[in-house]
Amino acid sequence: MRQLVELYRHWSGEEPSQVEKLPGAGSNRVYYRIQDSQGSSVVGVVGTSRDENHAFIYLARHFTHRQLPVPMILAVSEDELCYLQTDLGQVSLFDAIKGGREAGGRYNQKERELLKKTIRELPDIQIRGAHGLDFSNCYPQPEFDVDGVLFDLNYFKYCFLKATELDFHELKLEANFRMFAKDLTSEPGESFLYRDFQARNIMLDAEGKPYFIDFQGGRKGPYYYDLASFLWQASAKYPNKLRRELVYEYYNSLKNYTEVPAVRHFVNRLALFVLFRILQVLGAYGFRGYFERKKHFLDSIPPAMDNLRELLKMGEGTFPYPYMMDMLRRLTEMPRFAPQEQPVVKREDGYKVTDRDIYEGNPLDGPATFSRYDGKGPLVVTVYSFSYHKGMPADESGNGGGYVFDCRSTHNPGRYEPYKKLTGLDEPVIRFLEDDGEILSFLDAVYRLADHHVARYMQRGFTHLMFCFGCTGGQHRSVYSAQHLGEHIHERFGIEVRIIHREQNISRILPAE
Repeated sequence: MRQLVELYRHWSGEEPSQVEKLPGAGSNRVYYRIQDSQGSSVVGVVGTSRDENHAFIYLARHFTHRQLPVPMILAVSEDELCYLQTDLGQVSLFDAIKGGREAGGRYNQKERELLKKTIRELPDIQIRGAHGLDFSNCYPQPEFDVDGVLFDLNYFKYCFLKATELDFHELKLEANFRMFAKDLTSEPGESFLYRDFQARNIMLDAEGKPYFIDFQGGRKGPYYYDLASFLWQASAKYPNKLRRELVYEYYNSLKNYTEVPAVRHFVNRLALFVLFRILQVLGAYGFRGYFERKKHFLDSIPPAMDNLRELLKMGEGTFPYPYMMDMLRRLTEMPRFAPQEQPVVKREDGYKVTDRDIYEGNPLDGPATFSRYDGKGPLVVTVYSFSYHKGMPADESGNGGGYVFDCRSTHNPGRYEPYKKLTGLDEPVIRFLEDDGEILSFLDAVYRLADHHVARYMQRGFTHLMFCFGCTGGQHRSVYSAQHLGEHIHERFGIEVRIIHREQNISRILPAE
């Protein structure tokens, strides 16, 4: 601490007015916020490892030269055991998305945008940051290689797996570990592998721009690792849909920096690194939690096991390591790691609970209840065409659910003599409408809305849904639209669809397949 204050005094030319120790995490480095008399601040760092400090100082200076968003090194002691860097403030991405994390992974639009903005920036430091970088300065090793992978896998084995007392054949597991390590290092990795890319290591300025910190463990390696590290962070609880969106954002951003593999290859490779990263963090959680008794790491074990359980379920047959996969499945099935079941509450107020999961709720919401119409199925869709002059069709199901679409914004063939006595089922009218094209754009939007709604109603076990199309006379545009939507739903979902052209006294039932 005294050496740090002396370094600050030499750099700034004055005594610090305030020195505040910042909360630590898993690192042995200690951080201080140092303020001058004007209220301006810098961050001072004291570390016990000269080599680790050197790696960060070298990388930070290199990235600053490459104009990447990292803290600038302001001063360094001669022995490199302490240094000063710019203060990036107090708001990390981890803090900014706290609400979504505490809501069990239900991130709002603002939080999602911060995540997308961050993941789009990752290829910049991975690819552009690697240009001209002397990887020999990296700590503790310059490159992601087989030996490093095996070290982490054995860290998992000795610090986590053995602590669970699960029975396993060590030689068989070691053989699978070696196959796994060979596959992980099979592609040349010329990018900068951040290694600890997570929400805690990303600071946000007032405009929400991300800045990267704590990259001293980085090295040359494949870019898949950091993506897996970020999206499968145990405590983040990112839902699968959000993960897919962020992978998509990253993949498209990566295209701006380097040639990328085909999507299928990219996803398969990413899965390998997701599995590796989960095992790696379990090793760290085992050591920091089981042996050092640090609560944060003990609390992180259940969500990490949930990630592993989910990956094994989704990746059935994906990973060619039979013994290791069998061992991991047995690990996730141990009673101490079993997912907690939510209690079932019986109701007597006209609403019901169900033994069948009609749709998956969030654990924080407690037991789900369902309406009287839930779970009865199968769904029947009724599609009407009608004239606004004669009023909208009545809902005979009693549900009151569905949509009414106004077709009168589209070009009307009824204004032209050749079509006055025809309907939207006749070929000349169909050709007129489709050649004009306006109604096709109109129906594209309707199809997207209808597809989602029908799928959701089927999932929940609802029995009725109604779509109505109205136009001036209920003869041309509404008839065309109702007929095409009905046929579209029947073809896509195979459920019973009733098409009723009310003003034409025409009805047809497309039976369930």
